[in-house]
Amino acid sequence: MGHLDHAAFGWLTPVLSYAMACIGAALGLRCTVRALGATGRSRRNWLITAASAIGTGIWTMHFVAMLGFAVSGTDIRYDVPLTVLSLLVAMVVVCAGVFAVGYGRDRTRALLVGGLTTGLGVASMHYLGMAAVRLHGEVTYDLMLVALSVLIAVVAATAALWAALNIKSPVAVTVASLVMGAAVSSMHYTGMLAVGVRVTPSGAALPGATAMQFIFPLAVGLGSYLFLTSAFVALSPTTGEREASALAQQAPDGATTRPRARTA
Repeated sequence: MGHLDHAAFGWLTPVLSYAMACIGAALGLRCTVRALGATGRSRRNWLITAASAIGTGIWTMHFVAMLGFAVSGTDIRYDVPLTVLSLLVAMVVVCAGVFAVGYGRDRTRALLVGGLTTGLGVASMHYLGMAAVRLHGEVTYDLMLVALSVLIAVVAATAALWAALNIKSPVAVTVASLVMGAAVSSMHYTGMLAVGVRVTPSGAALPGATAMQFIFPLAVGLGSYLFLTSAFVALSPTTGEREASALAQQAPDGATTRPRARTA
């Protein structure tokens, strides 16, 4: 059995991956709040942005953490198509969950369906990413810990969607994002604790790309997307600000929108 190291670079990868999860959650929650205050095409666009932010944050969290994953006695490579597929799965299932909440008439039912769908999708993304790992040996799993990681994913996703429906203030969104980042990280490391590796020493070349060749550049690109989208959301006016601006433009120059008092 090979020795597994989940933090080969010390605290760098756990802390950075947690930060990515928090940024994705914060951006997704803010976009969902904007979507619930919008209608038509604007609501759809905000929901797509929310889903892409949450999905990107979760995927980036997972693979930034995987940069610190090492097994004694073998190199590690990643299957590129499976790794990309795990990203697409994260995007699609989070989109399904967010749209269920954004357009559902029965909010309780939409929350449960969306949370279950998103949670199972996040778990699928994680284990697809693990299926992309190539090493000299056999990967095994503790099924109890796998089940626990899936449960954490479903609970975390449901809590995130509940927060999107009920939390409006920036301070509350920040707190919720920190909690959600911790939940996503807990799901990841619980899933990683379920992993065991029976190493079979070999001098044969492993297929696939190294983490630095493929995952690191992709994670940096997606992280940049999160930061740029965060700036866009922060600078874009809210629904209330747009309404206030529209009222100000409709009022005549020098006039106020408040009614004048009548004289006898």
